[in-house]
Amino acid sequence: MPLQKPKHIFIQEELERRILHGLACEWENAIWILKTSHRNRLPKPLFSLRDMKGRWGYWSGKNNEICLSRNLVLNHSWYTVREILLHEMAHQFSEQVLRACDEPPHGPGFQRACHLLRANPKASENYRPLDERSSNDSPSPEDKILVRVKKLMALAQSRNQHEADAAMTKAHELISKYNVDLLSRDNNRHFVSIFVGSPALRHFREEYRLSSLLQEYYFVYGIWVPAYVIEKGKMGRVLEISGTAQNVRMANYVHDFIKHFIDSQWGEYNKGKGLNRYRKTDFAVGILEGFRSKLRQQTKADTKISNRHGLIKLRDNLLQRHIDYKYPHTAGIRGSASRNDRDVVKDGIEVGKELIIYRGIAKKGVGKKLLN
Repeated sequence: MPLQKPKHIFIQEELERRILHGLACEWENAIWILKTSHRNRLPKPLFSLRDMKGRWGYWSGKNNEICLSRNLVLNHSWYTVREILLHEMAHQFSEQVLRACDEPPHGPGFQRACHLLRANPKASENYRPLDERSSNDSPSPEDKILVRVKKLMALAQSRNQHEADAAMTKAHELISKYNVDLLSRDNNRHFVSIFVGSPALRHFREEYRLSSLLQEYYFVYGIWVPAYVIEKGKMGRVLEISGTAQNVRMANYVHDFIKHFIDSQWGEYNKGKGLNRYRKTDFAVGILEGFRSKLRQQTKADTKISNRHGLIKLRDNLLQRHIDYKYPHTAGIRGSASRNDRDVVKDGIEVGKELIIYRGIAKKGVGKKLLN
């Protein structure tokens, strides 16, 4: 009779099995951006996990295998895992489809493969994912802006409602002014992307409303993309935001902050009521409507920006071109109509009008790391 495996070993093995299945699913999803003739010439590889030092993964043409670091898949976000996977897929494509075997590892063939697969050519060896980078890594003017915004957000923790509102308003003015000036110069700039929230098979209505708010007020582009849900062992969807590193950091933090705020406020509101999950959605949608109205009033009060742009949403043509390249085939997502409790929505609106974004949410997660 075989010995029973300790529970912690079984859990580790099951998790790694699901991760390997997820890599296979992500590989299959990623190749659909290629034209048919290229897809048909790219055989599905084996996937493995190993303990590595000094590298995130590698492609082995001899074994037709993509191997990723166990540290990577267990301790980093799924977005980062997928980013490294695409990099190794580019090595595979360069060798098996473009036949660039005699070139340097990151030579012209590999660069061409990265372009076709929308892979990051830098995502190897000493590459630092966005969730590990600090806004103080480089003393650029953009990072200095973010430092000033963080200081204002720290002031927004004031117990004095007027002082807290004033600090948050000033932070939003600074963000807006920075982006208005950036767009008016129309300089070439680097864009990054990251998942916000977690991949899931189903997303509630408030999550789509929150993604819309981020696009409208925080200068990022959001798109719901396929992503593997480890807990379910299936492909689902997740919100991916793109923009400058500074805007992505800020929008990601705001996303996590508002989600945390909704959860805490719902816990208080629902004490002794026993309301169901659908009423939480009503309450959350109300909070977002209330906060949106607050941001709208702040934007109107900012006469410099409103006079120059008439409160018309600014369009970043360079970012739009980046999105068009990265996702050439996109489709809208329509939510199903649902009945809501107007009283709960109204109560949520009143709570949302008092929402103040400040620094230092009591929650462990990528959002907080990105703003440090």
